[in-house]
Amino acid sequence: MSTKKLPRSIPINPASARATIADVARAASVSKATVSRFLNHRDKLLTKEIATRVEVAIAALSYSPSPMAQALKRGRSRLIGLVVADVTNPFSVAVLRGAEKACQEAGYLLMLFNLGNDSGREREAIEALTAYQVEGFILNTLGHDAGAAADAARHGKPVVLVDRRHHEMQADFVSLDNAGAVRLGLRHMVEAGYRELLFVSEPVTDVSSREEREAAFRGFISEFSQSIAGLQGRTFESTGDGGQAMDNALRDLRKRAGQRLSGVLTSNAVVTLRVVASMARLGLRLGPDVGLVGFDDTEWSPYVGPGLSTIAQPTDDLGRIAAGCLIERLKGLELPPRQILLSGRLVTRGSSHTAVI
Repeated sequence: MSTKKLPRSIPINPASARATIADVARAASVSKATVSRFLNHRDKLLTKEIATRVEVAIAALSYSPSPMAQALKRGRSRLIGLVVADVTNPFSVAVLRGAEKACQEAGYLLMLFNLGNDSGREREAIEALTAYQVEGFILNTLGHDAGAAADAARHGKPVVLVDRRHHEMQADFVSLDNAGAVRLGLRHMVEAGYRELLFVSEPVTDVSSREEREAAFRGFISEFSQSIAGLQGRTFESTGDGGQAMDNALRDLRKRAGQRLSGVLTSNAVVTLRVVASMARLGLRLGPDVGLVGFDDTEWSPYVGPGLSTIAQPTDDLGRIAAGCLIERLKGLELPPRQILLSGRLVTRGSSHTAVI
């Protein structure tokens, strides 16, 4: 007759802390190493009796091994770190969604660190995520601290940059074709009859995407101001410190325009809202009084005034492709750094039409 020893009773306390491997070992009267062998599918090294005791204890305690602990034992965390400049910017959220979907499909989890537009935290973000054993980084940072991104590479972690370059860093780069997108928006505004134009951006210096968009705006005005009668353009940096400066910029725009139609191109959704708020304070109508085309086609764009004309970024694709590039590197792909630029899409609504909508 068999003399198998099964646990007579295993106390289960629903209010207690999550069961550990030590709890399972005690309940089954075996060592933690034995439980570990069972969990790692090495039960062939165990007798049937011992394997059954461990199995019963695991079921009774509702024990589940920590995925992180198991991954670290195998030398893989299956974690990818994503650092974003500002999670309140709809662009960052949309890119996050695309990256998250691609990571899930490949069996990875995404860990998010939000800088809150504080470039001084870039190094902190890299160090914090490295402490969690992430296998690689997707960076959508301000790009002010090249040393922070270099730290990730020094840890032997592959890096993919999204939207913003680190000029001294050689890494895969995924972004909107900023120059092409600016020209797309400006051509539409010129065709609609706007001649006095203003490009409004958050502070530009050392943020590559803003620099590229401003340079494209200046280049377009310089190229076509001689051939398109009355075409003029200026730039304005919006800091978000109250609305007075924005109000003054729009007043000056209208004054310069005189009898010509005036229009604004905004660099992202955050700035678009500042311009719309300023126009409301000044009693200006979107379209007939001041035309507006803004980067980022947010969910609320169709519902502001007569609807906001936008340059839609392929944010889901940006996040998905960035994650794909990183996962390829994690699987051992060795190629020179890649630059992938995606096209924007013009969505026209009432804010860039001169007739009252």
